[in-house]
Amino acid sequence: MKTQIFCLVFLFISVAQGLNPKCDTQDHGSTLQVFHIYSQCSPFKPSKPLSWEEDMLSMLAKDQARLQYLSSLVAGKSVVPVASGRQIVQSPTYIVRAKIGSPPQTMLMAMDTSNDAAWIPCNGCIGCSSKVFNTAKSTTFNTLGCHEAHCKQVPNPTCGGSACVFNMTYGSSSIAGNLSRDTVVLATDPIPSYTFGCLQKTTGKSVPQQGLLGLGRGPLSLLSQTQHLYKSTFSYCLPSFRSPNYSGSLRLGPEGQPIRIKYTQLLKNPRRPSLYFVNLIGIRVGRRVVDIPPKALAFNPSTGAGTIFDSGTVFTRLVEPAYVAVRNAFRRRVKVANVTSLGGFDTCYPVPIVAPTITFMFTGMNVTLPQENLLIHSTAGSITCLAMASAPDNVNSVLNVIANMQQQNHRVLFDVPNSRLGVARERCT
Repeated sequence: MKTQIFCLVFLFISVAQGLNPKCDTQDHGSTLQVFHIYSQCSPFKPSKPLSWEEDMLSMLAKDQARLQYLSSLVAGKSVVPVASGRQIVQSPTYIVRAKIGSPPQTMLMAMDTSNDAAWIPCNGCIGCSSKVFNTAKSTTFNTLGCHEAHCKQVPNPTCGGSACVFNMTYGSSSIAGNLSRDTVVLATDPIPSYTFGCLQKTTGKSVPQQGLLGLGRGPLSLLSQTQHLYKSTFSYCLPSFRSPNYSGSLRLGPEGQPIRIKYTQLLKNPRRPSLYFVNLIGIRVGRRVVDIPPKALAFNPSTGAGTIFDSGTVFTRLVEPAYVAVRNAFRRRVKVANVTSLGGFDTCYPVPIVAPTITFMFTGMNVTLPQENLLIHSTAGSITCLAMASAPDNVNSVLNVIANMQQQNHRVLFDVPNSRLGVARERCT
C-alpha cells in the first residue's frame, strides 16, 4: 500500500528529521512525511514571497483583529440588555434588568443620564406600584444613617430617627425615601454596598414604576460608585420604542467600545453638574445649514443654557428660535401645503411624506438623522409628524435636549475621563 503523504506546517520537525524541503513523494520507510511550510507541495505557500515590511504589516493586522476579539470577550460580561419601557412596562423610558439584594430580586429600572442617584420602590411604599423590593428578604440590605458621607449628597436630606431621609421632585412627581445600601448586579458584575434610595412615598405619575438607575456625572451615580470597575465610561444603543424585546445594550467600561466613532467635547456646567453638555454649533436640514441666532445654541454656564444628550426625554426639544428656524426649513423641503398639528407637534401631515435628513452639527462631530429618527406616525398611519418640539416656556426654556427618539439605533458613548461624547450609527432594534 502506498504511503500517504501529508503536508504539515511544523518547520522544526522538518529540520529535525533532515528532510528535503522539496515535495518528495518517495517512500522513506515512514508512514508520515513532513514538509517545510513554503515547500513546493505546501498548500500554505504564498503565491509570491512576502517582503519583510509586508510580513510585519500582515502580522500587525492579525494582532489587531485578535485584540479586538479578546476585548469583546472581556466586554461581554459588562453588557446589559436594554429594552423599550413602552413595550415592557408601558413607560416612555428605556429599562434594564437589575438584580438587587441577597438573594437577588429583579427590578426593571429606567435608565436616566440626567440624574445621579438610583432609587427603587421598597416594601411599605405609599403610592408605589405593586412591584417593590422587599428589604426584609435581603441579608445584605442596610439603611444608612445621617453620619454617612453620602447623606450630604442626596437632595434635601433630613434625619428621620437614625435614618438618612431625602425628598426630591422627578418630573411632575415627588418622592421620599431612605438612603440605603445593598448589592446590585448589572450584567454579571456584582456591585457590593451600592448606595441608592429606598422609596417610602411617591405622588404623581412621572415616577418609573420599578425604579431608576442614575447615569449622570454626580457622586451618587453609577459612574462614580463603580469608577474602579467601569472607569467612568459607558455607552448605549437604544432600540426603536416599538421594539418588543431587549435588543438594545448598555456597555459598561472602556473595553469593547466602538473604535470607529466620532467625538465631541463634553462641557462642564457647575450649575447643572450632572448633565452631559455638548457644543451644538449648527443644524442642517437636507444640505442647507439653517439660519439660527447664535445665542440659541450657545453654551452659557451662568444661565444653564446649552445642549445636552438625555436618555429620559422622548422627543428632542430646541429653544424656540432654533426650533422655529428648523421647523420652517423642514416645511419648505417637504412642500406639502396642508400642515396640521397634533398635541404639542405643530408640523404634521395627513398624507405620506418624504422627509429631508436633519444633521446636528457639534464641534468635531456631525450626527445625521434619517426618517426613522425624525417622524412619528399615528396608529392608523394617517398622520405623520416631525418628532421635535419647542422647549417648554419654563426654567428649561434655555436648554436644547437631544432626546432618546433621535438617539435610537445609534451607539452613544460617554467617556468622562477623556471628557468626550461619541456617536456612531448602529442598528439595535
